[in-house]
Amino acid sequence: QVQLVESGGGVVQPGGSLRLSCASSGRTVTSNAMGWYRQAPGKQRELVALINGFQTTNYADSARGRFTISRDNTKSTVYLQMNSLKSEDTAVYYCVQGGWGRCVLEGKCDYWGQGIQVTVSS
Repeated sequence: QVQLVESGGGVVQPGGSLRLSCASSGRTVTSNAMGWYRQAPGKQRELVALINGFQTTNYADSARGRFTISRDNTKSTVYLQMNSLKSEDTAVYYCVQGGWGRCVLEGKCDYWGQGIQVTVSS
């Protein structure tokens, strides 16, 4: 069984930065996707960024150019560096892990973290 533990959320002003981390326990398959989805109040859940163990990445258009996802396979940990944050980035961010195709294309990741709040507000 895989458990995902998120950290690094909080409150930041517009234009600021935050770094999310997610540590995975249990078996991690190198080809699997690890990364982040988010859900804002009243909105559907959406992909933010995913990465596999070969460093292949997939970003949402809203994240590309502002967010950077990275992965340390030795620590089974994924990071999301978020810069130039906007109010519309306010959401609960969920760490995910699963098969690349299903997780990226269908949002059907095998494992989900409990979620961490990111609030961008002045």
